[in-house]
Amino acid sequence: MPIYLPELTVNSLVFPPVSQALTEPDGLLAMGGDLSVARLTLAYQSGIFPWFADGDPLLWWSPGTRAVFPPNTLQLNRTLRKQWQKSDLQITLNLDFAAVVKLCAAPRPSQAQTWILPDIQQAYIALHQQGLAHSIEIWQQQQLVGGLYGVQLGQLFCGESMFNLIDNGAKFALVALQQHLQRYAPGWIDCQLPNPFLLKQGASTMPRADYLELLQQLRTLPAPAKHWQAQTLTLQY
Repeated sequence: MPIYLPELTVNSLVFPPVSQALTEPDGLLAMGGDLSVARLTLAYQSGIFPWFADGDPLLWWSPGTRAVFPPNTLQLNRTLRKQWQKSDLQITLNLDFAAVVKLCAAPRPSQAQTWILPDIQQAYIALHQQGLAHSIEIWQQQQLVGGLYGVQLGQLFCGESMFNLIDNGAKFALVALQQHLQRYAPGWIDCQLPNPFLLKQGASTMPRADYLELLQQLRTLPAPAKHWQAQTLTLQY
């Protein structure tokens, strides 16, 4: 049976109601449009994100179940504390956003290809240049060995992707992100779709309706610009 998807146009900045998203595949909402800063901002404000493979049309999603890290979820356990104490790792914020996106785009051994295509990379770099997207970097001997990036909506951080070049590099980045958020906000992190790694780190699942309510509460709350200036972060444990 063919799937009908609303097709967006470049000239019209609008999305269908997320209640119209398909249940199979879960959350598929629309196709087409573009990856402009204005459209991406509207998408995230509406609980929608882009996700498509090379050769596919631009696809937009709002899944029926989201993965989120509630406040105070991400902690350093004993093993991570020992690794951190023995390491020479450093953590920064927004020091090299483009490099983090590029490393997140590199195919993993378990993946035949990446969804973070050049157009996606440039779109999120544009968001970063507008102060809407941010990165956490993990460094070892002046080399990037872990990190993540995502979109900030008021006091909600919408995580997009992460990478590891050392054991637990992404875990350190996640902990550092939530600690940094909690300097001025409760510390909610949206992870889009549940997966075994996120659930093992303490992520919770949330129905779309509950997520949209949380998004509505947090997206207009203040996020002081000074907190997102490029800086070195100190991991608390």
